[in-house]
Amino acid sequence: MKVLGVDIGGTSVKIGAFNEEGESMETGEFATDSHLGAEKALENIKYQISRFEPFDAIGICSAGQIDPVHGVILTSVNIPGWEHIPIKEMLEEAFNVPVAIQNDVNAAALGENTFGVGQKYNDFLFLTYGTGVGGAIVIDSALYGGHEEFAGEFGHMITHAFGRACNCGMQGCYERYASTTALLQDAQKVNPAFTDGKVLFEHWHQGDATAKEIVENWVEEIAIGLINVVHTFNPSTIIVGGGVMEQSVLIDMIQKRVDQQIMNPFRSVTIIQASLGNTAGMLGGVALHV
Repeated sequence: MKVLGVDIGGTSVKIGAFNEEGESMETGEFATDSHLGAEKALENIKYQISRFEPFDAIGICSAGQIDPVHGVILTSVNIPGWEHIPIKEMLEEAFNVPVAIQNDVNAAALGENTFGVGQKYNDFLFLTYGTGVGGAIVIDSALYGGHEEFAGEFGHMITHAFGRACNCGMQGCYERYASTTALLQDAQKVNPAFTDGKVLFEHWHQGDATAKEIVENWVEEIAIGLINVVHTFNPSTIIVGGGVMEQSVLIDMIQKRVDQQIMNPFRSVTIIQASLGNTAGMLGGVALHV
């Protein structure tokens, strides 16, 4: 069985052909050209998919609000006009194979559960830290979507009442303090030389006191949100992803801060690093069919 995993982002689209064991056959990446609008982006995606023919199924993940039951992209802030797109129907008509779609973070969680570090766990919470903070809930090795399939928006928990304005329209959202974007914004207020995460963490590893304080404050913000979800869900395991979390020392710091602040009965929770990296979305798409 050959399944295409398609990971649609605002900047680029990653496509990979995989077998049912998640082994890669072929991958590719190309610009989304989101500035040209949804119609052009869809045309390009269909063309790039056609280059992988033949295949048996397509699994898609996309940022934004997704209706996975009907296969519709409801909205995405990353692509102008990317609203109410019946992408499942469109691609099934174009390629005559089954098509499934999920939110990108949900798909990544499913990918970890099927092919990655999450294989060991039937139940876990999944959070990613990047431009924002995304989340997913896995129960009995299946995604929990809630009433409208939107559950897991941990990035929009209010952790600071009447705090920073968020793109969602609210104030004080978790991702405005705990995302990588927030980390860098705070870092540059202190030292404009901290232009990106690489520079900041180079200084941190070298023992720079300023960088150390910035990162420790950020870890505290991460811990605040995780404590909320631990007290809500009482999970055995939390898997954290995003490029910044590839530094394992951060996982240890976060675990320590969470353990110091949660109530005693909840201290069995384990925080672990995601394992699939940039392939998580594609493999999540594959997992929708296996």
